[in-house]
Amino acid sequence: MIKPPNPQRRSQKSHDAVLAAALELCAEEGYGRVTIEGIAARAGVSKKTIYRWWPSKGAVVLEALHEAADIAAPHPDTGNLAIDMRTQLAAVISFLSPPSHAPLAGLIADALSDPELAGLLRERLIRPRIAEFEQRMRRAQEQGQLHPDANLDIALDLFYGPLYHRLVFHLGLPEPEYLDTLIEHVIRALTSGEPSRSA
Repeated sequence: MIKPPNPQRRSQKSHDAVLAAALELCAEEGYGRVTIEGIAARAGVSKKTIYRWWPSKGAVVLEALHEAADIAAPHPDTGNLAIDMRTQLAAVISFLSPPSHAPLAGLIADALSDPELAGLLRERLIRPRIAEFEQRMRRAQEQGQLHPDANLDIALDLFYGPLYHRLVFHLGLPEPEYLDTLIEHVIRALTSGEPSRSA
């Protein structure tokens, strides 16, 4: 007896195809030139299918980046904070480099004039990763690798601020030697005996 097609499996396949198509087209054409029509054509689905799942092009690209970031840049915990941050920041730098650079930069620019998209960007892509970072920092505090009163908001800015500064102003993402120096300086600052309010 032939089993009928599984609608759920078919929907997941179409869903994944749309996300892959969005990232491919952003890399090839630039975020600004990508359209829902183009994504639909590349994914082999209808525009109606896309709009059933997402309200806009930005929302499609955001979900694609969200899934890619989960795979690309997790927070390891070997017990050595410097090594773990080196691994994680190197993964972030790779994620910020082509081909992921085009969709992320375009999405950030789009969100500046779209409050709804900005909210989605903050809640779906940014805050979950801040929470993961803070969990790793708290474990480092518990292990005595950071001062127990280290301000985790400041720690976040110190580790990641230079990456996005260099990205936005086209200064070139950090090379390995720069990254090692950055991590050394940040950890030194966060292990200082000078107490500050914790995040």
